[in-house]
Amino acid sequence: MEDVLPPGLLEICLLVGVPRERVRALLQGTQRKPKNLPPLDPEVLSVFVPPFISRDDIQVTNTSGNHLNKSKRRSFRKKKERPKIENLKSLNGEQKAPDTEDITVPKDIDLIGLPQLCFPGGLYVTSESKEDHVHFLVFTDVCGNRTYGVVAQYYQPMQDGCISLNGQAHWESAQTGKMPVCFVPFAICVISRYPYFNALKDCLSCLLVQLRPFKDLDVEEHIKEFAAKLFLIPSPPPGPLHLVFNMKPLQIIIPSREDPDSPIIDLDLHLPLLCFKPEQVLQIMTCILTERRIVFFSSDWALLTLVAECFMLYLHPLQWQHTFVPLLSHQMLDFVMAPTSFLMGCHTDHFEEVSTETEDLILINIDNGDITHSKMAEEEPEIPDVPAQAAETFIKRVESLRLHYDLELCHLRASVDLGELQMRRRAWQQKLNTEVQQTALQLIVNIFREVKDHLNYEHRVFNSEEFLKTRAIGDQPFYKKVLETYMFHSFLKARLNRKMDAFAQLELSTQSEEDRFNLMFHTPRRMTMEKMASKLFNPQYKISRRMVISMPNLQDIKLPEGPTRNSSLRRIETGVAVKMPSKSVSTFKIPEIHFPLIFQCVHAYYTDFFNHLSKAINTSPPDNSALLARYFYLRGLISLMQGKLLNALSDFQNLDKTDLRIFPTDLVRKIVETMPPSERSQADRKPELKKLISRVMEKQREVLKVDDHVKHFELPKTHMQLDDFVRRIQESGIVKDIGTIHRLFDALTVGHQKQIDPETFRDFYNYWKETEAEAQEVNLPPTVIEHLDKNECVYKLSCSVKTNYGVGKIALTQKRLFLLTEGGRPGYVQIAAFRDIEDVKSTTVAFLLLRIPTLRIKTLSKKEVFEANLKTECDLWYLIVKEMWAGKKMADDHKDPQYIQQALTNVLLMDAVVGALQSPKAIYAASKLSYFDRMKNEVPMMVPKTTSETLKHKINPSAGETFPQAIDVLLYTPGHLDPSERPGNAHPKLWCALNEGKVVVFDASTWSIQQHCFKMGRSKLTCMIMVEQSQVWIGSQDSIIYIINTHSMSCNKQLNDHRSDVTDIIVEKKNGIPSEAYSSSLDGTVIAWNISTLKVNRVFQLPCQNLTSIKLHNDQLWCCTGSCILVVSTYEFRLQMKVEHHLKDVCSYFLCFQLFPEKHEVWASYSGSSDLYIWNTKDFTNTPQKIHLQDCSEITCMIRVKNQMWVGSSGRSQGKSKGKIYVVSAEKKTVEKELVGHADTVKALCSAEDRYVLSGSGKDEGKIAIWKAE
Repeated sequence: MEDVLPPGLLEICLLVGVPRERVRALLQGTQRKPKNLPPLDPEVLSVFVPPFISRDDIQVTNTSGNHLNKSKRRSFRKKKERPKIENLKSLNGEQKAPDTEDITVPKDIDLIGLPQLCFPGGLYVTSESKEDHVHFLVFTDVCGNRTYGVVAQYYQPMQDGCISLNGQAHWESAQTGKMPVCFVPFAICVISRYPYFNALKDCLSCLLVQLRPFKDLDVEEHIKEFAAKLFLIPSPPPGPLHLVFNMKPLQIIIPSREDPDSPIIDLDLHLPLLCFKPEQVLQIMTCILTERRIVFFSSDWALLTLVAECFMLYLHPLQWQHTFVPLLSHQMLDFVMAPTSFLMGCHTDHFEEVSTETEDLILINIDNGDITHSKMAEEEPEIPDVPAQAAETFIKRVESLRLHYDLELCHLRASVDLGELQMRRRAWQQKLNTEVQQTALQLIVNIFREVKDHLNYEHRVFNSEEFLKTRAIGDQPFYKKVLETYMFHSFLKARLNRKMDAFAQLELSTQSEEDRFNLMFHTPRRMTMEKMASKLFNPQYKISRRMVISMPNLQDIKLPEGPTRNSSLRRIETGVAVKMPSKSVSTFKIPEIHFPLIFQCVHAYYTDFFNHLSKAINTSPPDNSALLARYFYLRGLISLMQGKLLNALSDFQNLDKTDLRIFPTDLVRKIVETMPPSERSQADRKPELKKLISRVMEKQREVLKVDDHVKHFELPKTHMQLDDFVRRIQESGIVKDIGTIHRLFDALTVGHQKQIDPETFRDFYNYWKETEAEAQEVNLPPTVIEHLDKNECVYKLSCSVKTNYGVGKIALTQKRLFLLTEGGRPGYVQIAAFRDIEDVKSTTVAFLLLRIPTLRIKTLSKKEVFEANLKTECDLWYLIVKEMWAGKKMADDHKDPQYIQQALTNVLLMDAVVGALQSPKAIYAASKLSYFDRMKNEVPMMVPKTTSETLKHKINPSAGETFPQAIDVLLYTPGHLDPSERPGNAHPKLWCALNEGKVVVFDASTWSIQQHCFKMGRSKLTCMIMVEQSQVWIGSQDSIIYIINTHSMSCNKQLNDHRSDVTDIIVEKKNGIPSEAYSSSLDGTVIAWNISTLKVNRVFQLPCQNLTSIKLHNDQLWCCTGSCILVVSTYEFRLQMKVEHHLKDVCSYFLCFQLFPEKHEVWASYSGSSDLYIWNTKDFTNTPQKIHLQDCSEITCMIRVKNQMWVGSSGRSQGKSKGKIYVVSAEKKTVEKELVGHADTVKALCSAEDRYVLSGSGKDEGKIAIWKAE
């Protein structure tokens, strides 16, 4: 249970020193003065280990869960002298004889090596007292788990062989003229599972003050009480709650980690910035990132561990996975001979010894800031530079930090209170720690941001070779070394698992608008005109350039909210630090612990602790769920310590509705497994606990095999059939779409059997990558760039050809063709925008006795036909121009910019096929990729005028996926301005639920992806609603309602009260303010929720099942079931009206419905029917009015917009599924518009402020259409 139950602050406490008998014997036997004595071997004098309650008291406690608190122990038998076993002493003072010589200590604590680490420089008896001092230890077990130690050394005077009272010895010696013989050092070592360096240092400082008046026997008793107190202090759960307890004369604060994946930070993170220049900090970070053998040196033992720990925190979320021993005693210097990577620390006295006897070490002197290499190295290993732009940003931000507390004090009044002084300093340090942490994290993000561009998530492949090629030449040595490390391999695993850690969160929050558009379009990498312009005027560009996927010019397609925002050039801002919203933190005062530590006192402490937490829960505002969750968590732990298992489970169950992230799944499972039958039966009688137990135990039975491998892309070595070829192309990152890859396979296998040999694949791949690299080197003069849009890219250049516009090269962008004229000054001549092309022909012209292949392009805007003598390139350019022309027409007709991106991919694949095959059949092979041109010729698809006028834009939430995915639910949420949040959070959003619980969020002001795919369970999502500005509720077929925090864009809460598929959620508003939410489930259950507390107000069970949707009007709840629509009152849930199924077809059932209350109408549809039925709510006995929808197979969804009903449907046209939307007038009861906008069933509809309607289609298309509502 030790690995499950969070331990207290203390794991074990030890008193280390030398027995006074040895000191007395040395002084008397040698007659030496203390300063002439050799260093003594320190020993463990006493061990203080939990539990601190005697066996008799344990038997008194009637707690069935007490065995949860017993830790696994291992034994160690002292060879020389048996230390005192303090936990076997009864708590009323009676001394018990130990049953054995074994000292029970926690596993992984080595009592042999520990004394050396408590006195790393040796133990010396002195003739003068020295200042107390503290240093820190870190222990790592074979699994990489770390334990932390804080050691306080102090001196006690010895006179006549006895340790005397610290204060009294000097007084007596002054009276008698008899000076103390010597001062003997002792060390108190506290070992904890948590790195609470400052807190434990403060605790030990308080203890040393309290020990001064006592003799050695009393000292041990006080140390034992001190250890017992720390053992009873829990570690706070992650989040905004720190714990405070009194350790006279100081108030000790135990800080919590920021979130479950964050490290605990309880030290001064700016220490390395005081010891090293920013450039040196970067060098050290490079040594760590490249996993070198590193040794820190300092004359201050405390600095060794603190500085090393700071660098470990700078790496977060990357983790050092090798040996980590930041403090070596002089007996342990052989450790630096280890052949593998390590990070260790030594005293500066050993610098020469280490540097001359071991080779290939990085030696870092903390005291003077030097970074050197060991002298035995044949050649000095070069430390590569951190990528230039990331380094520049880091240095400027570090230089802007205020690192000196004295500067902060200048304008403040002097503090006259120790507590105020402590609080002021702590607040300053916490603020600085946050700034340093963000600066270091930004460095890591800037270094590794573009790794994601070279990942294939489906096949878990990282194309390291291509990643390196796209790095600036000066940055490549750094990346070559880093890419080989274990640390980077673990980082890749986290990226491929889409882990939402600190790196991913910061990377997402600092994404440019351009990056978000890049998520929507998988296009070959080319340099935009904006970047090309910056390259011309920025001499640093060559060392900092980034390869960025281009995006279409959405201004070509008018968007609902006006012109598209311009995407900003990605350049890291270097002048200012990243401003993150400040998070408020609360503190909770732990009650006093009274001694002697008998069971009654411990029981009283737990009772007080429980009562204080209960009071905090009752007085906390319900909207502060984060704080409530921490109180529930702590109260659950305290109940567990008291043996009240049902109370503990109830408190942990409350975390579902307050903060799921801190739910202790393993602990709850262990409680359930060890629960006595009587208590288990009590738990099963409580529905909420029974469901909690069922959920936790089911998770244990679910064996989810996590695919954790990472592959590096390699060219194939064997022949490939179609399926293998698809996988290889997807792994290469060239293209993901299955249909496109199938056409590429046909192209590469023209004229021979349907398999591709490795040589053909290699030639194609190399040609593609070479073309991509050459395109990066294209430099257009400013006179040409000014004619192009800033997000245009040159995708292909012809050879120099003769045209009727002059001699030059034909250039292809995603919007146009232009001629890059040659001569003294290259110029720009427009050939044609793709949307203006009227005709394209490939012909020949006579020149002397030759017929020269010529390309002719006729445009709508020019009378003159463009002619270019392209010679051998003519056929390929003919295919390219026709494909781009057809793609642009499709994009314009369907308001879908993805078509032009697909056309671009097709033409570049044609180019690569021709370049790779180099055969007479190459052009015919390339024609297999003319997808849009063939569609235009074979099946002319005219978009109806009404559809074209109403349709504004289309977006694809399945971008980047292998297959399109069905859109199950759509939700539009309006923007709002919150000064504490990022500006991007103020934008309106479009939430899109895909299959298997996936949700994609778009910024509805630009229609760019804001958050790419987070998951709500693994079942189909059925409904979404914005309950209030900060909450979106999402219902699922797994019977759970997931609650999304719209500020953090994360799911920290869920409601588990339904027993069947959640089918609908609605919100009741009073005076415009949300007051209550109602949710329904398939089994006929309706639950009314208090929105602020998430408590169940009322539950009602309908008399029938198959409840599919609910609506609210005038305190009446309209419930649609398969056979009828029931109307019940919201308060008593009393049945008031019933709309009966009126069709004779027993197989049909109500599918969906909407209310028009001001017209006293309810509109509904049946399964398999193409008719809308309208009832008058005043008299349900009358036959409903029927509206027939032409070319409709079934009505699938409907939504009311102003005075219209928008109806989504499924149908078939020419043997294919079609999704049609009918706009029906509520006044005339006629169809005003028929909109043909989808190639599959319309599955979801939502309204954007009654100005726009958004529709989502099924899995064959998987796109969202944006329509203008009139």
